[in-house]
Amino acid sequence: MMTQKSGSSSNVLQNPFEFSDEQILDNVYRTHFHCVEKCDVKSLHTVASTVINHSIQITDTVIQQASQLSERFREETVTSRQLTAKLKRIACQMVCTSRGEHYAHHTTMLILEQLKAYSWDAKALIVQAAFALEYGKFLYHPLTRQHEEYEKSLADLNGLLVIQQNIQHLSFFNSVVKKVMQVIECITEWKRLTSAGYDIKDVPTLADTLHEIPVVVYWAIFTFVTCTGQIDDFTTDHNKVNKYELSKNFENKLDLILRTFKEHLEMCSMEIGRIEDYSRRKNIIIITGKDIVKVLRALIISTENKDSRHNVINGLTLEQVKIEEFKKKHVLLFISGLEHIDEEIQLLKSVYEKLKEKPREVEGYRTEDFKILWIPIVDEWNEDRRKTLETKLQRTKFGWYVVKHFNFEIGIKLIKEVFNYSGKPMIPLMNPDGKVENFDTKQIISMYGFDGFPFRTSDHTRLTQQWNWFWSEMTKLNPRIGDLIEEDRYLFIYGGSDTMWIQEFTTAIEKLKRDVGTLSLQIDITVDSYQLGREDPKIVPRFWIAIDSLLASRKQQIMKGGNEGVQDFATREIKRLLFLKQDPKGWVILSKGYNVKLLGHGQAMSRTVKDLSFWHVKLHEEVSFDVAFKEYYESIKDKTSPKKCEHSEISNYPSDILAHIPCPNIECGRSMEVTSVNYRCCHGLDP
Repeated sequence: MMTQKSGSSSNVLQNPFEFSDEQILDNVYRTHFHCVEKCDVKSLHTVASTVINHSIQITDTVIQQASQLSERFREETVTSRQLTAKLKRIACQMVCTSRGEHYAHHTTMLILEQLKAYSWDAKALIVQAAFALEYGKFLYHPLTRQHEEYEKSLADLNGLLVIQQNIQHLSFFNSVVKKVMQVIECITEWKRLTSAGYDIKDVPTLADTLHEIPVVVYWAIFTFVTCTGQIDDFTTDHNKVNKYELSKNFENKLDLILRTFKEHLEMCSMEIGRIEDYSRRKNIIIITGKDIVKVLRALIISTENKDSRHNVINGLTLEQVKIEEFKKKHVLLFISGLEHIDEEIQLLKSVYEKLKEKPREVEGYRTEDFKILWIPIVDEWNEDRRKTLETKLQRTKFGWYVVKHFNFEIGIKLIKEVFNYSGKPMIPLMNPDGKVENFDTKQIISMYGFDGFPFRTSDHTRLTQQWNWFWSEMTKLNPRIGDLIEEDRYLFIYGGSDTMWIQEFTTAIEKLKRDVGTLSLQIDITVDSYQLGREDPKIVPRFWIAIDSLLASRKQQIMKGGNEGVQDFATREIKRLLFLKQDPKGWVILSKGYNVKLLGHGQAMSRTVKDLSFWHVKLHEEVSFDVAFKEYYESIKDKTSPKKCEHSEISNYPSDILAHIPCPNIECGRSMEVTSVNYRCCHGLDP
């Protein structure tokens, strides 16, 4: 095999220490073809590292012993040569390379060309193994043998004294080998990270390492080539003139590579750690949680913050609380920014006040088991936003809980993915097992208030169906009603036989619409009205005939075993509406969207509308329009109602035959149709 010692002179070769990393990258990448050749790099790395690291330890021991012996045998000079045979092709190339950075660069490029079909880590590890062969032969066999002889006798110290003559050079050589072994460890760690299957967009620093790795591999191979040549120098005459010594540039260059590459690998590990932490937390929230405390901890408590009290405070006392406060509780999560959330705060405050009233239970859901947790999300918690949060907490004091200054990046990402949060306020409901029962209760709370308790998706369906019968008949009479309720505005539907009251109420409701718009409230309130029969008086009897028929139909369905829950409610409300029709003044229905909030008597409803100035202050206290209206109505209803109840007979239309009974006249014998019912109010009667 031709050696470089007989090759070209150094003036036509290049010194890699004069190259920039971009130049080395360009040269090295030309030698890289495709990773078609396979080798067991893990085993190769294990064996080579074992040999080299053991050799380094032996060298350190030899250096220490040689230093101790130098005082006793200062005058003795014995030369000894050891040259190991049986070199592999790459090992031969490295051994035969002429001394000097120019020649080492040339051999490095030749080796890279030979290994072009291997992966980057395989290139470095193959050359490491070739170096281990030479390094191990040089140190492990002869020096350990001499070391054993030294233990027995100090008579033969040739090998140690040869090393002692090169003590300073050998120490520097060993330091360089240690550093290049650190580079190899970095390369194997890089391979492990890149083989984990992570996308570069999720681990962006991997892109930097992909750009760096060719240069890192080059310098590792270049160092091994140069150090292999040094092994021969250690075994030759130490008095040889112009003996080549390793340049100090090696340590500087390897230090720079290690510092930069290690930083990037650490950043990769951190980025991958965040991905794994995110996956673990998501798995807890979606699959394995089974406990609201575990789920909330995964959602809002960062790994660095072990004490959950630093995160959650009581909105009423502003004291820090532990996440265990939510153990075995249903939690309404309020997820929002800091701006344009007054409507949602008003809704939640009304829910909280109802939760604190007399305990109530619906299908196993108890009001005392419900808590509200606000997670405010902003881009950055600067001083202005901190003040905004403090102001809102002071102004809206009630017993909800707040995650203060929430800036947990993984938690925000989880909220966006698990709850589909896009910046608009939302109120998911989670049960004590940490499962989501309703991804946004805002709609049901907005439409039905506390009547929607416990705010499940099924409750929204149930409540909507309860009033389907009413809206179905109304939209048949006037399709415009459908548009009004779809817009989720407050709607007054009214009618009656007293034309004076109709005119009075129409005037009052128009004034209320105008006055509400001038109240400067935190949230906008839109009020509309509809008088039954105003456009066409003929639709009034048609409406009541339809409602009256519904009552008979509901009774028959219940008798046949229909959906008793919904039908019982509907039957009860139909009876209320039919009774309300008998009010001599008139009747009024207040709804918000599809949710009927109040069935009211004419006189009391008219006065409540007129007395806006008495109860509108409630609206400034974050009470909803319908709640404030209903509270005032209930407070004056008894004062405006007749003091003495009267019995009224409500005629049934021919289609409403409630039953058949035999005629009491024995001579007749035919059945009789029951076509009238007396509704008797029991107000004031003794039990």
